[in-house]
Amino acid sequence: MTAEELIEEARKVVGEYKLSNADFSAGSVGAALLTAKGNVFTGINIEVACGIGFCAEHSAIAEMLKNRETQIEMIVATNSEFIIPPCGRCRELMFQIDSKNLNTKVYLSKEKYMTLDELLPNRWEPSI
Repeated sequence: MTAEELIEEARKVVGEYKLSNADFSAGSVGAALLTAKGNVFTGINIEVACGIGFCAEHSAIAEMLKNRETQIEMIVATNSEFIIPPCGRCRELMFQIDSKNLNTKVYLSKEKYMTLDELLPNRWEPSI
């Protein structure tokens, strides 16, 4: 799968998802990831009160985990126009799900990616 194809998969899930409160939103960001086994999983963000929402990457990772996979080859998040780099929480989640994800290609644009290792140089490690 190419980066463009993965970006297209992420954009397919971007949209307006009606929530009960007009101040809340979902789906303004979509994410898609490709696993080491070649499967694609997508997710959307949810923005609600009290900080209890989550990023699109978290949603895609949850879908991956439901299918008993942990290794991510590449991942991208986007709105309808722009690629959105993952926040620190998303980066840390990818690492803590599977340390092999340090090799994950994280797309920052159609043409540019960095590995998770490059984006997460001072990651959390358990104390010894």
